[in-house]
Amino acid sequence: MRILASIDAAPALWFWALWVAATLSMFAGNLSALVQTSVKRMLAYSSIAHAGYILVALTAAAVTDHMEAGIAAALFYLVSYAMVKLGAFLIVAHLGGAGERHMEIDDLTGLARRQPAMAACLSLFLLSLLGLPITAGFLGKFYVFNAALASNLIWLAILLALNSVIGSYYYLRVMVAMYMREPKVEIAIEPVPWTLSTVLWIAAVGTVYVGLFPTRIIGFAVKAAMNIR
Repeated sequence: MRILASIDAAPALWFWALWVAATLSMFAGNLSALVQTSVKRMLAYSSIAHAGYILVALTAAAVTDHMEAGIAAALFYLVSYAMVKLGAFLIVAHLGGAGERHMEIDDLTGLARRQPAMAACLSLFLLSLLGLPITAGFLGKFYVFNAALASNLIWLAILLALNSVIGSYYYLRVMVAMYMREPKVEIAIEPVPWTLSTVLWIAAVGTVYVGLFPTRIIGFAVKAAMNIR
């Protein structure tokens, strides 16, 4: 962001390099995540896709007249994404148990019955990654999409929307396993440490709070974007 801001007019090579990198990251991440059976690997590949969404905002920032809007959108996305992915990875790590023995999507079947609070938290984080309204992830994607449209990056905005639809499949697949399928093998329920509960509670509340009341975070992001030069 600082490199982009230090260039008064981003060369065409920079712009197209970011455009192509954003497109490749979104498709490579989402298409790879589609075929994963491990929840951890699925989240890891989806991180590549989310990096692509952030690159969409940076591509918008490379259009000089809309630099502040692109950078502000990227900063807001990073805030919402950090909370959600932290919570999701912590839950998966906890449920995986010692030696990460239970990392498959099938291992989450029936989780809503065995550990309803854990299933609810993971569902919230997945829905935010998907971009459901009232979550931080929805507004993160909205601001990135809006920055792309404001910079006249119509095709890149269309590709972002298409990739969001692709991503919804594998996120919803995990939720279907947790709520609509019965486990083939019963997995012992591990007690949740209070430290993990505290972090998950903060991440969950933050995800909903930023989704409902984004004004303060947006204000910080816009102010930072204006002062980044």
